[in-house]
Amino acid sequence: MSDQQDIDHFIKTDGLDSEREKEIGQHIGYRYDVNLLPDYERLTPFLKAYMETMGWDDLNWLEDVHMGYEEGKPAVFDRNINGWVQVPASIELPDNQQDRDMIARELLIKFQMSPRHPLVDLKKAYAKF
Repeated sequence: MSDQQDIDHFIKTDGLDSEREKEIGQHIGYRYDVNLLPDYERLTPFLKAYMETMGWDDLNWLEDVHMGYEEGKPAVFDRNINGWVQVPASIELPDNQQDRDMIARELLIKFQMSPRHPLVDLKKAYAKF
């Protein structure tokens, strides 16, 4: 039998091939589409420093964060609040999607660390210590 998969593999099956995909019940797209992997040459200075501080070799949980749009305005989706965070109008966005994605990752981290993030209020209200 050939190692080559049927061209209709993802149409005929649920597409969950790896153990991890079966465990979480969804397809991990970037395993197959190298265009979804970040280009580390395009890291912003903030992201480089963040990765260094965290001791990471890669973007880990940020790899699937991309610049999107909410109501026609550039935005990044924050899963913690289940909502879009719009990019400030003062930020000029580059034409390259990889560069936009890096800016989206940086903005998401900065927003999640800011005192304006909604989870800060929850922590104040429900923290035990």
